[in-house]
Amino acid sequence: MAQNTGRVAGKKAFITGGAQGLGAAAGRMLASQGAKVSLADINLAGAQAVADEINAAHGAGTAFAFELDVTQEDEWIAVLEKATAAMGGLSVLVNNAGIGGDGGLIANGNSPAYNASKAAVWLLSKNIALYCAKMKLDIRSNSIHPTFIDTPILDGFTARFGKEEAHAKLARQVPLGRIGEPNDIANAVLYLASDESKFMTGAEIKVDGGISAM
Repeated sequence: MAQNTGRVAGKKAFITGGAQGLGAAAGRMLASQGAKVSLADINLAGAQAVADEINAAHGAGTAFAFELDVTQEDEWIAVLEKATAAMGGLSVLVNNAGIGGDGGLIANGNSPAYNASKAAVWLLSKNIALYCAKMKLDIRSNSIHPTFIDTPILDGFTARFGKEEAHAKLARQVPLGRIGEPNDIANAVLYLASDESKFMTGAEIKVDGGISAM
């Protein structure tokens, strides 16, 4: 874990998909740099386990866990109210949770539905950024675009080939010759959540080992 230099001290972050993978990594990273975090997930037990781990490392009241099905608008409203009250405010949203998807399809990156959903997120983020800027709202919206990351989302693929062979197959598609680690993405989240990125909005950060350059 990165040394605590307080890069997001005083920030309050709400993270979906916080029970595992990239969401859990983002929660740990932001907490390590001074933020309070709310981990929301349909798997409440998993989110609570991550929150307990963070609180043990950084003190009680640093992390909170909430049950959330991101496909249900009414749950969003209720859980955001609870999280905002628990943290004493809300300054960062990490909209990380995935909806559906087959491990094999996601791993090969060739699913039309998967690619279309990612394009929609990319365009939505830009539209939010422009709207908030036009309305003079102090809200920035950016997106992070990873490639293959060593998280449970690859489980379907690794179950078919075994972890070592599966990772080798994926790594051959990446110019840097390896798949990513959760903290590769968490570091990008940390940057966007911090004031270091205060002049960035409507941008996309590609953390993909060079795939987008091909």
